[in-house]
Amino acid sequence: MAEQQTQVSLREAFLYWLKLGFISFGGPAGQLGMMHQELVEKRRWLSEQRFLHALNYTMLLPGPEAQQLATYIGWLLHGKRGAFIAGGLFILPSFFILSLLAWLYLAHGDVPLLQGVLYGIKPAVTAIVLFAAWRLAKKTLHTPALAALALLALIGIAGFNLPFPLIILAAALGGLILMKWWPSQLAVPSAAASGVAETAPLINDDSPHSAAGFSWRKLLAALAIGIVIWLAAIGLLTAVYGWHSTQTQLAWFFTKAALLTFGGAYAVLPYVYQAAVEQYQWLTALQMIDGLALGESTPGPLIMVVTFVGFVAGWSEQLFGPESLFQAGVMAAAIVTFFTFLPSFLFIIAGAPLVEASRQQAAFTGPLTGVTAAVVGVIVNLALFFGYYVLWPAGLSGQFDIIALLLGLAAGLALFKFEQSIMRVLAAAAVAGMLLSLIHGPL
Repeated sequence: MAEQQTQVSLREAFLYWLKLGFISFGGPAGQLGMMHQELVEKRRWLSEQRFLHALNYTMLLPGPEAQQLATYIGWLLHGKRGAFIAGGLFILPSFFILSLLAWLYLAHGDVPLLQGVLYGIKPAVTAIVLFAAWRLAKKTLHTPALAALALLALIGIAGFNLPFPLIILAAALGGLILMKWWPSQLAVPSAAASGVAETAPLINDDSPHSAAGFSWRKLLAALAIGIVIWLAAIGLLTAVYGWHSTQTQLAWFFTKAALLTFGGAYAVLPYVYQAAVEQYQWLTALQMIDGLALGESTPGPLIMVVTFVGFVAGWSEQLFGPESLFQAGVMAAAIVTFFTFLPSFLFIIAGAPLVEASRQQAAFTGPLTGVTAAVVGVIVNLALFFGYYVLWPAGLSGQFDIIALLLGLAAGLALFKFEQSIMRVLAAAAVAGMLLSLIHGPL
């Protein structure tokens, strides 16, 4: 008989979320893989089905799904306090690291050693995304129909450039059809059947949770509080700096961007690029590309690249004069980060109780299972996207990067064959990139 877990202490959860904030490399796919491996397989804080149910909900929301999933799990464990701790610690390390890197980038120009680190990490990130897709596929694609949904999602997004919301909607519809006519194709093997028979998870498939009590009054109250916080924050900026100031315009624009980020960071980056580079001219196209490279190679959600955008905007606009560029950059970065992630916390605090209340309703589980299958295909497409720009940095007409290929293959071998941790692989890739920059010169 499986041994039942005891309650997770707030201190233990805090230390885990803090650690995750510093090691969450690899974009959403790598971050989801990390959380699944640690929370479902090792620590057994929640079951496979509870993890996937939460993941399905976050995939339907605008915003960074990995950060929202961490917030959701933190809420499951310790209520609202746990949600703010998990979600906040997921982004704070990245905020400070990207702000520091943005300052180095702007104040000291090209740093060959930093370029070497980025060069080494990019192929490893590609391997990590593929590894995460493989792990998620093993856990979710248990039937031919679910595998077909994943393949169709990959073809739709990679071959026909279909928008992510449309793919998710089609996958949910596919899950609804399967639930009605072929329910056996949605079956998930039990833990015993899949060979997982260790400690029973703290939050299992059947247990209700004390934090999950839902009422419409609580939902409306949470929404009202979130809106009041947003109004107070943007009202304060308007009162102090004026509506047309850079500070207030950053807050307004990134609020809109946060509500349009369906499909992850890559879905919204063209929108951010168009406004930040072409409309507001807060930064140049080259700076935007460099910021994306830094965002890919630092912990935290990839959408944290907006922190870099904010820092450069504050610096270039000289908000506090030419003698206080660093302070201006930090303030603008903080404004952008706050208004980008405020909706994410609101969606979880307000919506999670409703989602938990729907967990046992078949009308929701079928579509959400279809969404999970489609996500596997979308993650594979992300790996292909990374791989293309890593191996052909100048496009197909440019030179093929054989060294990047070898680094990626080595990272993949370490992950798939020798089961090395993601952190070890990234550390080794960073060292390899630095050594190459020292031997070869600028990469």
